[in-house]
Amino acid sequence: MRTALTIAGSDSGGGAGIQADLKAFSAHGVFGMTVITAVTAQNTQEVRAVQSIDPDIIKSQIEAIYDDLPIHAVKIGMLSNPIIIEVVATAIKEKQLQPVILDPVMVSKGGHSLLENEAITMLKEKLIPLATLITPNIPEAETLLGYEIESQDAMEQAVLDLAKLGSQAVLLKGGHLNGDAADVLYDGKQIKWFFSERIHTKNTHGTGCTLSSSIAANMARGHSLQEAVADSKIYITEAIRHSLALGNGHGPTHHFYHLYQKANIEV
Repeated sequence: MRTALTIAGSDSGGGAGIQADLKAFSAHGVFGMTVITAVTAQNTQEVRAVQSIDPDIIKSQIEAIYDDLPIHAVKIGMLSNPIIIEVVATAIKEKQLQPVILDPVMVSKGGHSLLENEAITMLKEKLIPLATLITPNIPEAETLLGYEIESQDAMEQAVLDLAKLGSQAVLLKGGHLNGDAADVLYDGKQIKWFFSERIHTKNTHGTGCTLSSSIAANMARGHSLQEAVADSKIYITEAIRHSLALGNGHGPTHHFYHLYQKANIEV
């Protein structure tokens, strides 16, 4: 059985974070394990409160899993402060965990900040250089780079600049631009675009978490980086197409749409 470890925050509403990661892992036939870095009180409309987990507990979670279970891929999501970033980076380096898919979560879908300002420097200096792939959206990339990204040409320049931060590869998600949903991958050698139709729905909660955890699951199964990204792009598009109209805000994507179709289950 192939496995994947998610190091991220908990979403009490079930649409993003640890909950979305585990669903995506399971949808790809990969056994999921968790290191919870923060607990959030949130729903489809808002994040009401965030409580970071004690760094020693985070370290202990990683060690407990590493000492007993195989780890075939790691997905990293919400790391709210510099100390937590330091703990996770040290563990990744010391235990030589690879591949590492880093989703630099900074702001929730509802606009709540999930990363302390002083943590951004630590993220850039300590963790991004250890990543196999980083998967920022445009606002996150703008924060990391310090300039605006307003076109596909600018996206191509941005992935080159983001790669200078030290990760092996960069996938910049273009969902915040108009037109088709276009993401661009730079693997350190070449640029490759992934296009899909834009699904017009407000129910996109957890898309970034789901995409990055899908890539991690595919790489845990032995897929190449490009294969993992291509398959995950298809997966997230269909998960959005069949998204769930739950709650009064941004509903979640449907992680198991293909299984529901096979079982003839209506939602």
